[in-house]
Amino acid sequence: MKRVEFPQEQYALLAAHLQDAYPNEGAGFLFGRITDEAFIVESVMTLPNTWDEGSQRNRFRLSAEDSLKAELEAGRRGSDVIGVFHSHPDHPAVPSQWDLEWAAWPNFAYLITTVAQGKAERTRAWQLRADRSAFEEDDLRIT
Repeated sequence: MKRVEFPQEQYALLAAHLQDAYPNEGAGFLFGRITDEAFIVESVMTLPNTWDEGSQRNRFRLSAEDSLKAELEAGRRGSDVIGVFHSHPDHPAVPSQWDLEWAAWPNFAYLITTVAQGKAERTRAWQLRADRSAFEEDDLRIT
């Protein structure tokens, strides 16, 4: 798998957004570039959780409009959309069955952050296998 290189100041924005979303899941996109060895995160795009078919506490949705908005913004910034992030309120930063069923992009970084009692505690990076059967953990480096 790959490593995910994440600048501290951008990670702080991600964590603040996810803490603000608590007790619901928060989410957004990662902008940057992909090399053979790494996902290089340059910035984040925080978005509201638009899930409306049940509890936002254990589900999130980024709409097609959000995806288009992210692609346009990444182009404006001279970056690519390289991943997605979301939180697991009061649960481990491990992909759920729901996450696996809804994951769409094998060559994306998927970051999941445990937010416990309103505080971002642990973030782990994952990548979807090419056959979409499971996630494998990437090496997350916050620099």
